[in-house]
Amino acid sequence: MFDIKWIRDNPEGFDASLKKRGMAPAADELIALDKSRRAAQTALQDMQRRRNEASQAIGAAKSRGEDAAAQMAEVQSLKEAFQKLEQDERDHGEALNTALAAHPNRPAEDVPEGTDEADNVEVRRWGAKPELAGEARQHFELGEALALMDFKRAAKISGARFVVLSGALARLERALAGFMLDQHTEEFGYTEVAPPILVREDAAFGTGNLPKFAEDLFKTVDDYWLIPTAEMPLTNLVAGEILEAADLPLRFTAYTPCFRAEAGSAGKDTRGMIRQHQFGKVEMVSIAHPEQSNEEHERMTNCAEEVLRRLDLHYRTVVLSTGDLGFSARKTYDIEVWLPGQDSFREISSCSNCGDFQARRMNARFRPGDAKGTRFVHTLNGSGLAVGRTLIAILENYQNADGSISVPEILRPRMGGLERIG
Repeated sequence: MFDIKWIRDNPEGFDASLKKRGMAPAADELIALDKSRRAAQTALQDMQRRRNEASQAIGAAKSRGEDAAAQMAEVQSLKEAFQKLEQDERDHGEALNTALAAHPNRPAEDVPEGTDEADNVEVRRWGAKPELAGEARQHFELGEALALMDFKRAAKISGARFVVLSGALARLERALAGFMLDQHTEEFGYTEVAPPILVREDAAFGTGNLPKFAEDLFKTVDDYWLIPTAEMPLTNLVAGEILEAADLPLRFTAYTPCFRAEAGSAGKDTRGMIRQHQFGKVEMVSIAHPEQSNEEHERMTNCAEEVLRRLDLHYRTVVLSTGDLGFSARKTYDIEVWLPGQDSFREISSCSNCGDFQARRMNARFRPGDAKGTRFVHTLNGSGLAVGRTLIAILENYQNADGSISVPEILRPRMGGLERIG
């Protein structure tokens, strides 16, 4: 969400940010809507002044013992006109807010320009590809051969893009979630939260998921939305609040099921667990001081990368180009893990700095310690990590020639000492 005053003062800068995202200019249209809204506000204020004067005239006439019927008729007429102007002012305000809400965040200055993911820029790599004894198999081949990953029964229950994990793989998924949460809470200062996974429409609007991405979400019959990520409830913990600068940053983490309709993904990753309607994810959210959000972004990304380092999984980190940047983000790092079965890197985490974009939609502010008034906080979010995709990475990177899976040493205590799944 944008400050219309800033757009009035910087129309060229606003349009330049849209151009970086491959979008048409919009400043003139927004300024025109704002002009109509302000004209309606002025007319409403003038009408209010006339109503007040007419009401005072009634009182003065009565105090002199005069007939005030004419003044009373005028007040009634003004009341009806005032109600119409009130509705006009609301309509113009809603039109402006709807138009503002449809535009994505402005990319940070250091975000590389591009048209799509091909223009993302790699910033670092860690580790090395595993040396496998036999031909690399994909995770679903391994999981189905172990009879611990069942897509057919999941389809019988729920349809496509669901899976049933059982036995050691179900336990491995649980072990991964606990491992990630413990790392983020015990070492990196995040507060664990168990949030709702059904949210109201204003919460989905606050993070930028609505109205633009409604088709990507699942909605209940009584108007709740299932979360696509815990970013939604965690970020909204501070919606409508005024925080103290001394309390920033606030850091939250949660493990939740996530739900995505995967609209527009027909034909993509149709086999396996890469793209599911339901999946588990450990999320990190930071509420930061504007002057500290860039540093917080780097810190958050490192927290996510550390999970992969401790699991000894080869990965690379890329900064997304303007053409691949998410709607609410001003800068995003994607962490991509190596999958031998696919012979490629695949995204396992996105860590984004949203600046004050979400805070404006949620009206989340803080009170600076050395100044009057309030300022909008900056919000950040990142996967720490997508648990299902981490499970996939372990299956493919720790596979053995006989089809068994070696359990990463750091997870064995959480697996009851189990060293190999076979």
